[in-house]
Amino acid sequence: MPIDITMPALSPTMETGTLAKWLVKVGDAVKSGDILCEIETDKATMEVESIEEGTVAELLVADGAEDIKVGAVIARLSGEGEAAVSVPAGASAPLPPAGGAGGGVATAASLVSELPPPAAAAAPPPPAAASVDTPPPTPLASGRGEAGTEGDAARINASPLARRLAAAADLDLATLVGSGPHGRIVKADVDAATAATSPPQPVAAVTQTGSAPVAGVGAQVVAGPVAAMPASAPPAGVPMTAVKLSNMRRTIARRLAESKATVPHFYLTVDIRLDALLKLRVELNKSLEAIGIKLSVNDLLIKALGGALIQVPDANVQFAGDTLYKFSRADVSVAVAIPGGLITPVIVDAAGKRLSVIASEMKDLAARAKDGKLAPEEYQGGTASISNLGMFGIKQFDAVINPPQGLILAVGAGEPRPYVVDDALAIATIMSATGSFDHRAIDGAVGAQFMIAFKALVENPLGMLA
Repeated sequence: MPIDITMPALSPTMETGTLAKWLVKVGDAVKSGDILCEIETDKATMEVESIEEGTVAELLVADGAEDIKVGAVIARLSGEGEAAVSVPAGASAPLPPAGGAGGGVATAASLVSELPPPAAAAAPPPPAAASVDTPPPTPLASGRGEAGTEGDAARINASPLARRLAAAADLDLATLVGSGPHGRIVKADVDAATAATSPPQPVAAVTQTGSAPVAGVGAQVVAGPVAAMPASAPPAGVPMTAVKLSNMRRTIARRLAESKATVPHFYLTVDIRLDALLKLRVELNKSLEAIGIKLSVNDLLIKALGGALIQVPDANVQFAGDTLYKFSRADVSVAVAIPGGLITPVIVDAAGKRLSVIASEMKDLAARAKDGKLAPEEYQGGTASISNLGMFGIKQFDAVINPPQGLILAVGAGEPRPYVVDDALAIATIMSATGSFDHRAIDGAVGAQFMIAFKALVENPLGMLA
């Protein structure tokens, strides 16, 4: 049967790639270890090897195709005795992808969803496993099969795609500094140079069709796609340093911009008395001292968030077009700041785990997150998120939902405030917590029930130990 070759993930943050050049053609016999193509990411061009044997039956993506999603089928091999699909007469390259320039796969059937539902959801079967092995790749130097030009330009270390883009933009490659391996000029370098020399473009107007109140927000309904903000030149004469965005920063920027543009957020804030939780934490830490475990306030809040999701299952959901996924387990994604951005390692089944287990797992996950050693399954998925800025003295903030989740809880600092205790005004340790909810999946009343459940668990923390 045919063997699918898919776009590999060449880094933990890679979501799409560019097929710079095919190094095989239809009818070629390949064996394990043979180089199939060059894949270009934002930082490098890498060779992709086959781990299968067979004959190239179809090339579904053209040279230079961009924004191909990780996991999308890019080629097929036929086994022994199977016929290859021939390329039309006179064609010197694979057929261009449907939809014209911009790249992609040839058929909708080969697309893989960028944001699949977590494994706990009742979802369609996952796509077939990738047929391309992705061991630590060896970066290219002078470029295998590189399409050079005459004279000095041929000796410039640039990827084939970068050469084509530079020629189209009338850019001199000799004036560019490469950010790829061994100083190789890649697509990102050409894009940056093109943006720097292009005049700012006017921002397209966004048409609004009037207001539609969203629980407590009064948000505007936007008709049509949200206009993208073009890159703009910095103010003239102001000293500055231009820092190229990392893959992680680019992904964060894109995903959070999409979240705010496409997810109708609404926000609910409650003030929570922390005194009982802080007292319990001290007592538990005394009992755990002998085994070297120390609970943080965040560990208890993770547990409380998991418990509130189980108590209010209508808040433990994910919107997916014409489907609503309802989860029976609370997997809590925890925002952790790391160099260059943030990452959200997941505490699986936060409601069902002992506090000592949550503390141990969180300490390990946070340490490995900062060292860049998390496995993808340790930071992907999750049914809801928590972001805690209390350690920075932040009193209250509104967090952006982490798609495709339905909510994120933003936690501020606990501080002494006037508070009514037993019908009398007193000073208590109060924390403000704000839930950001996806109104497509969670209504205001459900969000309120969730916030009340979270508040009750934090203010009566012995309930988390039952």
